[in-house]
Amino acid sequence: MKRILTGMLFCATVAAFLSACNNTVKVNQQPAADTAHYTTVQWLDSVVNFGSIKMGEQIDIRFRVRNSGHQPLYLTDVKAVCGCTVADYTKQAIAPGDTGIVVGSFDSKKAHVGTVRKSILATTNSRNGYNHDLIFTGDIQE
Repeated sequence: MKRILTGMLFCATVAAFLSACNNTVKVNQQPAADTAHYTTVQWLDSVVNFGSIKMGEQIDIRFRVRNSGHQPLYLTDVKAVCGCTVADYTKQAIAPGDTGIVVGSFDSKKAHVGTVRKSILATTNSRNGYNHDLIFTGDIQE
């Protein structure tokens, strides 16, 4: 009985860990599948250097995107590649000519001292790149 309970506790712990590592936020996937209404995007900030921070600090890195096409722009999936960053973004449609934002909340306690290079993957309904790699770099000091 003790082995069964230990096994169940282990499985529950692994499941909790795996679900905590999923930093994906998704909205309606339908616009991404509708190729007749694709638009184009212009990333105003696709690479950001946050400079230098002290270990333990948390910062927000912002990436701006402009709808340079003629159809509404949707950010349909935004995913932080590592567990030290949580991504958020503009959820509603971005009208032609307007801008939206992707924010990466970076927790240096979950990283290492020295130079870091992290990324966020943004999926859009666009002709000029369905997946967009947003990169941020900087230094973490002790």
